[in-house]
Amino acid sequence: MLTALEQGVKGGVWFSLMDKVYAEGNLLAAYHQVDANEGAPGVDHITTEEFGRDLDRNLKKLAEQMRAGTYVPQDIRRVWIPKPGTNAQRPLGIPTVRDRVAQGALLNTIEPIFEREFSEHSYGFRPGLGCKDGLREVDALLKDGYHFVVDADLKSYFDTIPHDALMARIRERIADGRVLTLVESFLKAGILSELGREEAWMGAPQGAVVSPLLSNIYLNPLDHLMAREGMRMVRYADDFVILCRSREEAERALRLVQDWTASAGLSLHPTKTRLVDVREEEFTFLGYSFSTSKDGQIRRWPGKKSLTKFKETIRTKTRRNRGESLKRIIIDVNETTRGWFGYFKHSYRTTFPYLDGMIRRRLRNILCKRLGLRGMGNGLSNRRWPNAYFTERGLFRLETAHQLACQPPSG
Repeated sequence: MLTALEQGVKGGVWFSLMDKVYAEGNLLAAYHQVDANEGAPGVDHITTEEFGRDLDRNLKKLAEQMRAGTYVPQDIRRVWIPKPGTNAQRPLGIPTVRDRVAQGALLNTIEPIFEREFSEHSYGFRPGLGCKDGLREVDALLKDGYHFVVDADLKSYFDTIPHDALMARIRERIADGRVLTLVESFLKAGILSELGREEAWMGAPQGAVVSPLLSNIYLNPLDHLMAREGMRMVRYADDFVILCRSREEAERALRLVQDWTASAGLSLHPTKTRLVDVREEEFTFLGYSFSTSKDGQIRRWPGKKSLTKFKETIRTKTRRNRGESLKRIIIDVNETTRGWFGYFKHSYRTTFPYLDGMIRRRLRNILCKRLGLRGMGNGLSNRRWPNAYFTERGLFRLETAHQLACQPPSG
């Protein structure tokens, strides 16, 4: 298969793939990938650990079912998780561990076939690419004078992908009937929630292993359409922006996207999709907000939703009545701040002192509470517990980390 990927196959269509899906090594690799993700159990309540206790037997049974054509995915367990920075919730589909292994084996087999055709400006859920690559491209384009931005939002994209149209695109490259049946069975798996069971007539559930690949397959024609039209689009899964040099070009790009999404059975969110001149207002992409300063410099900030989520996490970890030691609380807070900084360290420098101050204020509140003192962690408490007090106890300081990150490499 590796040789065929290098040299291509006749007509560009693959006819024999199913034996590679249920191959012993592939299923084992898929299980280890599922196990590493530490996901929740599905409708059968079997955890990855429980599945792994009798791994050989479970994988052999799964392989035999796939070989015989008797494998049928179980229902998907639906849960609702909060959208950061809002009161809304979004659906998450959790397949069983067995089905996640099967999907992982399918993904390992067909992803290389489609990966060869994906646009270089698509960064979501692709090997060796990620959010930071997309953000770097956006930053470079803004600095190069692409000031007009189509900030697009596909309304409920994962839930509205038309199954028939998606399968038609998959058939352009795969002709193995058993693999096609397998893909379709994942798409049409029932959804079980506290309200009961429902059929899946459209969409690819977020949380399913194979859904990100399927979502990229469906949007791939849009990527290439925009490239042919000379548009600079940067996409991460269903989140994308188009950067242009003029308002007229941006308006044309928006019309192209509107026409394409309508023909593909998708829709743009009417209020969240907008055209932005970054010199006059900001836009947010992959957690970062971009704007222009008075001197024309591009500024990057954590977006409002990202900041809200970060603050909510810190507040949860620094409740005044938290009974653990200050050392333990600081360790817990550091786990959040270090991870957050790893992603948002490219923000404008004034971001970090403010957040450092908020964290220290929360810690002072805890200390005041323990001493029976009134106040909100400022005034006298600032002198009682100065900034150095928390630094000496190991508190990760965002401002210092940013200063170090901005220093040029020695030598």
